[in-house]
Amino acid sequence: MLLIGRLVDTLRSWRDYSELPPIARSRHRRDRKGLQRTDPGPQLAVGECVGWLERAQDNSTSRDGGVARHYSLVSGWAASYPETTGYIVPTMIQLADSSGREELLERAVRMLNWLVEIQLPGGGFQGGLIDSTPVVPVIFNTGQILMGLASGVQRFGTEYSDAMCRAADWLVSNQDSDGSWRKHISPFVAPGEKAYHTHVAWGLFQATDAVNDRSYAEAGLKNVRWALSMQTENGWIESCCLDDASAPLTHAIGYCLRGIIEAYKATGLEDLAVASCKTADGLLRALGDDGFLAGRFNKNWEAVVPWVCLTGTAQIAHCWLLLYEITGEQKYREAGFLANKYVRRTVDIDGPPEILGGIGGSFPISGRYGPYEYLNWAAKFFVDSNLLEMGVREVQPSDS
Repeated sequence: MLLIGRLVDTLRSWRDYSELPPIARSRHRRDRKGLQRTDPGPQLAVGECVGWLERAQDNSTSRDGGVARHYSLVSGWAASYPETTGYIVPTMIQLADSSGREELLERAVRMLNWLVEIQLPGGGFQGGLIDSTPVVPVIFNTGQILMGLASGVQRFGTEYSDAMCRAADWLVSNQDSDGSWRKHISPFVAPGEKAYHTHVAWGLFQATDAVNDRSYAEAGLKNVRWALSMQTENGWIESCCLDDASAPLTHAIGYCLRGIIEAYKATGLEDLAVASCKTADGLLRALGDDGFLAGRFNKNWEAVVPWVCLTGTAQIAHCWLLLYEITGEQKYREAGFLANKYVRRTVDIDGPPEILGGIGGSFPISGRYGPYEYLNWAAKFFVDSNLLEMGVREVQPSDS
């Protein structure tokens, strides 16, 4: 399947290349030569990536306080993306509190105020970009925005409590009895139940922390239990993709795994840690010596595409580092470092501001996840994972 995937991607690349503007062609040619030789290191890369996120907020074509979904080498900046703006909020708050940069708190407040303004009457939030249609409430997007609202309550007080509780209540009221969410699936993904809704469950755990409503945590745990009913012995989890359940993106796997890890952190239930390690170990077996992690896998953890989904790599690196903190197992620490290094070697630390510090959808940039785009959620997960790496290194220095 990998050979077929390579052939299909090559044919698509040939077809698309002739229509690209010069800057996209240049990046395509550079990436074909492989990763950059130099690793800029976590601190420099994070600094530049945060700068890119700031510019993404400032340059959103909808000019509303949200963060532009992406910068495209073909079409430029996009409109704001409510879902990902939601979970960028806690990253901005963390950065502000650790660095003392008050302007990052101001940015977080602008994001939060915009999200409150666009909340739908029932408490949910729309899928897609702010200018996408249809405008309908979506479970996954609401769960991601819930994270931002919960962090707003914890950092700024009760101003965001009503919006947070309305979103959490809407999620709980629409949950099926077995813990799944089958209603209100995004119109922009394939239909069907989604195991990566564990990332919605994480939002409910955060809402519990903010207002101490145990019903939110109970609903979150019920969903994680449902997702784990589909976990196989090798750690694979069925129904875990936006568009192709037989070959899910590492991005969706990263969502699912993070939700299970956060369920363990919220409850302390040992079987959740065991389940997290089972999936993390499946991914470990697929990790290349240079940090390469294919963008899609089949149920045997075999790569089915030749490109990397950089968002997924950053998410999974973060999960490995969290599991290192939980278990103390060095294999997770070294895997997290290696995967983070791979993504860092794709980052521009000089050049035009639109791409300086940005994280591409794929490597090479022509890969089939966000081709020729720098994605705001890729930047968010990259920053989070590298901040954790710096924390781990501070506790236990290493040359790796």
